[in-house]
Amino acid sequence: MGTLFGFHLAQTCEVTVLDTNPQTVAAVAQHGLAVNEAPPRMVRVTSHARDLYGSQMLFLFVKAVDTLRALRPFAGELNPATPIISLQNGVGNEDAIKTALGGAVPVVLGITTESSLTTGPGRVRSSETGNTILGSSSAAPATARTIAELLTASGLRTSVVYDIRPHLWGKLVANAAINAISALLDCEAGAIPRDSNAARLAESLADEAAAVAAALRINLPFANPWQYVTQVIEIGADSKSSMAFDLESGHPTEIDHINGAVVAFGRRTGVATPCNETVLRLVKAKEALLARTRA
Repeated sequence: MGTLFGFHLAQTCEVTVLDTNPQTVAAVAQHGLAVNEAPPRMVRVTSHARDLYGSQMLFLFVKAVDTLRALRPFAGELNPATPIISLQNGVGNEDAIKTALGGAVPVVLGITTESSLTTGPGRVRSSETGNTILGSSSAAPATARTIAELLTASGLRTSVVYDIRPHLWGKLVANAAINAISALLDCEAGAIPRDSNAARLAESLADEAAAVAAALRINLPFANPWQYVTQVIEIGADSKSSMAFDLESGHPTEIDHINGAVVAFGRRTGVATPCNETVLRLVKAKEALLARTRA
């Protein structure tokens, strides 16, 4: 997702990409960022956080489990007025951002249904049919509007809402229904609604997440959770979830921030979430099993 958004933003402004993979840094420095068959766009790239201390805005695309680690080098160094834009999966990212950078940091939260699949260092394949929705959290509403205008000018469909929470939870409903099943079955998202067993489980996961949102008095931006999930699947039907790739690569998954968040808020509100808890335990068991196999 960093490649996709960096590619678009490079059309209108100066972009610096931070990546810790030496091969990616070398490839991007030489060839730039590329999406589908469009000509590559050159950007600055670095493996040192200090090269981004002067940024006017900082987009955060790391996995939720990596937020603290990624932002700690910026503590006390980043301009206090520099907004942090999080389009990450799960809930709780704002708390992690403020833990790393302090409670006064301006944060813009959002969701995106843009999809991207890495085909090489600094290269992705994308349907480019998604939408991005932003909402100011601790940032001024004008800041969110400025960022939305910048993304729109770069070719990404973007809008701003007064309250981003319904949209964050809407995406959580979809992620809870799709990501873990794709990971456990090692299948593309589009395979889920085609299999009756996978579809029934995904629908149950979505319904539980929606019930938790209702208990939190969050009005989701859709009436039918499963119908919404199937719409999201259509956008990225030919791609596995990022959680599937995490299991393959040995990277910690975001299960605690997705299905785990549904379970945690369910306990807080007294809503039963047995399917989400089962999937949570299965993914954690698979993580542990794969870790022992690689050891």
